[in-house]
Amino acid sequence: MSSQAKEDSTSTPPFAIEYSAVTVRFPETLAVDALELSIPSSRTTALIGPSGCGKTTLLRLAVGLQNATSGAVRVLGQPLEATTLDQLRHSIGYVVQEGGLFPHLSCADNVALVAEHLGWTRERVRARTSELCELVQLSEELMQRAPGELSGGQRQRVGLMRALFLDPELLLFDEPLAALDPMVRAELQDDLKKIFARLEKSVLLVTHDLAEAGYLADDIILMRAGRVVQRGGLREMLEQPVEPFVTEFVSAQRGARDLLAEAQQ
Repeated sequence: MSSQAKEDSTSTPPFAIEYSAVTVRFPETLAVDALELSIPSSRTTALIGPSGCGKTTLLRLAVGLQNATSGAVRVLGQPLEATTLDQLRHSIGYVVQEGGLFPHLSCADNVALVAEHLGWTRERVRARTSELCELVQLSEELMQRAPGELSGGQRQRVGLMRALFLDPELLLFDEPLAALDPMVRAELQDDLKKIFARLEKSVLLVTHDLAEAGYLADDIILMRAGRVVQRGGLREMLEQPVEPFVTEFVSAQRGARDLLAEAQQ
């Protein structure tokens, strides 16, 4: 194989996730409706929209927790199939509200769970834990505590550490800051923005908050009833709505206009 061919075979695919004609039906609802959507690599993309619009279903599809009724999903250039799922999951970090930590394990054991299953040495686990504590600005002393002994913001940082532990190419965030009080949420938004810029990973973030999406993401995708309504930047959502629903959604998000006004100053 030529050096150019080797380089091409190991290069990052242009899209971290590709949904091709994907439909997801539940007994009483159509969660995703014949969706064609590509999530670019090495950028942060936010999915926004009202409850039930299909945002979380798209995350669950990408990590293999939900099967499509029809259509196909590709993750990191590979088809999401039973034969590829386990290996692909090692390249995906998944962060949910409150971190989704196991309450009977220490925080240190929570973050290292998969690494230890894969046979990492204690020294390697300890070094990675220390590195990630520095990244998320969390004291190593806290890692010996149970999740219930930490604040909500601290638990969210531990959840982020667990998602990052194997150095995944793709990070999925499902309303990670929704349950936090405003001051803690603002602090974590600032930290996440810095972490995303530092790591340059592919990120897909689900949120109800347009201002949060505008602050953290390079690209915003507004959904309704399992379909994409509008895609673009915060300014486009505010100033160039493609239909009345976009205006209605934006009108309920006063913080988004404040964020844009600050950016213009």
